[in-house]
Amino acid sequence: MLNDEQKKELDKEIGTIVQARVDEAKLEWNKEVVKRFSPGHVEVIVDEADRPFKSFGEQLIAVKDFAVSDGRKFDVRLKAPTGMGEGQPSEGGFLVQTDVATQLLEKTFASSDLLSRVTRFPVSGGANAIKIPAVSDANRADGSRSGGIRAYWAAEAAAKTASQAAFDQVALELKKLVGLCYVTDELLQDAPFLEAWISNAFVKEFDFKIGDAIVNGDGAGKPLGILAAPCTYSVTAETGQGTGTIVAENIDKMWMARFGPNSANYVWLINQNIEAQLNSMAYAVGTGGVPAYMPPGGLSASPYGTLKSRPVISCEFAASLGTVGDIILADLSQYIFIDKGGLQSAASIHYKFNVDESTFRFVYRCDGQPWWKTYITPYKGTTSYQSCFVTLATSRV
Repeated sequence: MLNDEQKKELDKEIGTIVQARVDEAKLEWNKEVVKRFSPGHVEVIVDEADRPFKSFGEQLIAVKDFAVSDGRKFDVRLKAPTGMGEGQPSEGGFLVQTDVATQLLEKTFASSDLLSRVTRFPVSGGANAIKIPAVSDANRADGSRSGGIRAYWAAEAAAKTASQAAFDQVALELKKLVGLCYVTDELLQDAPFLEAWISNAFVKEFDFKIGDAIVNGDGAGKPLGILAAPCTYSVTAETGQGTGTIVAENIDKMWMARFGPNSANYVWLINQNIEAQLNSMAYAVGTGGVPAYMPPGGLSASPYGTLKSRPVISCEFAASLGTVGDIILADLSQYIFIDKGGLQSAASIHYKFNVDESTFRFVYRCDGQPWWKTYITPYKGTTSYQSCFVTLATSRV
C-alpha cells in the first residue's frame, strides 16, 4: 500500500508523463488526444475527432464553445499564443491553426497583379528589418557606372589609373497591417457561411491595402509607394495638350524614359477611366493613321491591352485621368517587398462578451520600397533621365 505522500508523488509523475505525451502528439499536428491513466499505468488514445479543423468556421465555434461553457468544453486543437496559458483566452486568445492562416496569405498574393511581380525577401525569426546591399549607380557616364568602376583604353607602358565602386544600402523595417472583425453568435452557428465570408473579406481587404501602398504609400507607417519614391521620373506633357487627355506623344516620352536593358519587365498601370483616351490614340500616317494602343482580344490577341508591346493593366490604385499616376510605366521587379511569417490570426470572446459577439484579429507585418534611390542619367542624351518607374506630369493645359 502507498501512503499519502507516495500517492501524491506518483500522481505528479503520472501527470508529467501524460503532459509530455500530449505535447508530443500536439506537435505532430494530426491527432486529438484523450488522456486516460490510473496509478502505475498511462495510456494516450488517438481520437478521430482530433483531426485538424475542417474549416475556419469550425475553429471559431470551438472558441465560442469554450467561452460559454466556462472552460469545461475545451477542444485540444485550439492553441494558445506562445508564453500564455492554453486555457486562458483573456491572456491572448487562440491562434488560428497554421493551414488556415497560410491559406489566407497565399490567396492574397495570388489575387494581385502587383504582388506577383515585385521582388520579395523573407525576414528571419529574430529580426524586424532587413538591409540589402546595393550599388550606388545613378549615372551611366564614364567613371560613374557600377558605382565608380572604370575601364579605359591605354597605350603601351602607360600608367594606369585606379577606380573603385561606391555602395549603398536599401533598408526596410516591418510595418503592421491589421484587421479586426466582430462576429455574432447567430453567424457562428453557420460555419460554412462564416468561413466563406471572413476569408473572402479579409483576403480582399489585405490585398487592396498592400497594392494601394505599393502605388500610393507615403512610407510613414506603411510601405513607400511608387508615386512618392524619389526614383520615379515624371515626363512633361506636350505643349498645348488639353486638360484630362493622353496623347501618343506622351506614351513615346514615357517609353523613352525607361531603363532600356530591363524593357521586357515593364508594364503599364492605368486607371480604368483613361481607356477612352487610349482607344482614340493614333499615329498620323498620310491622311489617315494607325492605332497606338492595341486593346485585348483585338489586333494584339492578348489577355492584356498593349502599348509598345508591353501589357496594359487596369489598376484601381492608379490616379484619376489628368492626375500624376493616371498612367504609370513600371518595372515592378525593382520594387522590394519584405514580410515576416504568415498572416497572424487570433480570437477572443471577452471584448464583446456582453453583446454575444466574438472578436477576431488579423495582423500581417510587411514593408516595401523601390530598389532605386533616384532616377539615372543615361550615358548619352544627358537632357533626359531613365527610371524603373515613369509617370506623366499634370501640366496638361
